Amino acid sequence: MRVTGAFVLLCCLALSFADIETEDEVLVLGKDNFDEALKAHQYILVEFYAPWCGHCKALAPEYAKAAKKLKEQGSEIKLAKVDATVESELAEKVGVRGYPTLKFYRNGSMIEYVGGRQADDIISWVTKKIGPAAKDLASADEIKQFIDDNNVGIVGFFKDQESEKAKIFMDVANAVDAHIFASVSDEALFGEYNAEDGTIILFKKFDEPRAVFEGELTADELKRFITIESLPIIVDFNQDTAQHIFGGDIKSHLLFFISKEAGHYDEYIDKIKGVAKQFKKDILFVTINVDDNDHGRILEFFGLKKDEVPDMRIINLEQDITKYRPEKTEINAENCLEFVKAFVDGKLKRHLLTQELPDDWDQENVKVLVGTNFVDVAMDKSKKVLVEFYAPWCGHCKQLIPIYEELAEKYKNSEDVVIAKMDATANELEEVKVNSFPTIYLYKKDTNEAVEYSGERTVEGLSKFIESDGTYGQSAKETQEEDEDDDVPRKDEL
Repeated sequence: MRVTGAFVLLCCLALSFADIETEDEVLVLGKDNFDEALKAHQYILVEFYAPWCGHCKALAPEYAKAAKKLKEQGSEIKLAKVDATVESELAEKVGVRGYPTLKFYRNGSMIEYVGGRQADDIISWVTKKIGPAAKDLASADEIKQFIDDNNVGIVGFFKDQESEKAKIFMDVANAVDAHIFASVSDEALFGEYNAEDGTIILFKKFDEPRAVFEGELTADELKRFITIESLPIIVDFNQDTAQHIFGGDIKSHLLFFISKEAGHYDEYIDKIKGVAKQFKKDILFVTINVDDNDHGRILEFFGLKKDEVPDMRIINLEQDITKYRPEKTEINAENCLEFVKAFVDGKLKRHLLTQELPDDWDQENVKVLVGTNFVDVAMDKSKKVLVEFYAPWCGHCKQLIPIYEELAEKYKNSEDVVIAKMDATANELEEVKVNSFPTIYLYKKDTNEAVEYSGERTVEGLSKFIESDGTYGQSAKETQEEDEDDDVPRKDEL
């Protein structure tokens, strides 16, 4: 009876698990089989997606590729997907707030997925979550297989795994989820890779196939080395590389705005690889394909139009976002080298966007400010000047238009109050930092002191702000919803 009962139980479980459909080696889950799948598989990565979501569509082939590769490797990790528009109850239960959302389940316990969206990135991340920080490689075949299996793989050669250098290597391996690490301790295997005790080699399938860490070994220096060498000499900006580009230690980027459809990649990029290699420790070279509609805001941020490419800019992210424009915009090795050297030597002047001043800028009740007339108008000490910094695409700014115009109508005959506005996506100022839209400042009479308004966006509230000389409206900032305003482009959107 005992055997019969066990047999029946196994049959029931088998029938239950057999109901899980697969597409391209990806399990298709819903509320009826989700819990069963978690019980059946010790390690499972689940994507919650929407069929109409562009990012989900872009992820789909890479996700399937990762699932197939994991199966070929004999991995016990499974990849699954859930259509969250159909399985809305399940999606809500697990806390899905956007698409795609990926969650990794280890023995039924959930971990938020924070890796990349290329197949190799997915494999690297989930593999790190189920094994040791660094895989022990004990034979030449294992080392070769490790190198072949990973787009980027870091190998440490240490005779003594308890040595100080080996411990630093393991600390970094534990801290870096984006890449796979391995260690070799058999000294007989060192020679084949020209390695000595303490050598760390980053193997990759692009540019030069290997890079050897040099210098004093510290955790920070090793992380910096991995950041630099794990990216191509020239990186293509997209949703998968954005985290690596902006999350790394290199905060200066040379951006090339080019069109793949126009053949700019083949025409220009090879020409500047030498310069990119020369400065790769100081400046990240990045291509931005203007044919991608998702990059429209980036073009706007730099004051560029699609028909103006190819072009290049340098951006520095150390404390504040600063932009630099070359004198010669033609992309070739000579101009690129001249531009980069001038930046490194501190000889470039920050580039600030400005529009041409319209002839009728002061004809309406709301005065129009641009980069060239801002100081003359806003810094007029004989007046109180209220300035709205807006973005044309900002929903909150559009809602404010009739309110702001009514406010301007109220003060149109005032001799000491000016109501003005500036398109902050097309005009930039050294003295003003706009972190969200709309941002409203009052420039005080006599002192030009700038006071930011944080109160309710009504004619009454704005009037009190002006009449109180900037006192009313400041304390409301703490009670405002954090996501109320439209943010300026984040670093990972640039």
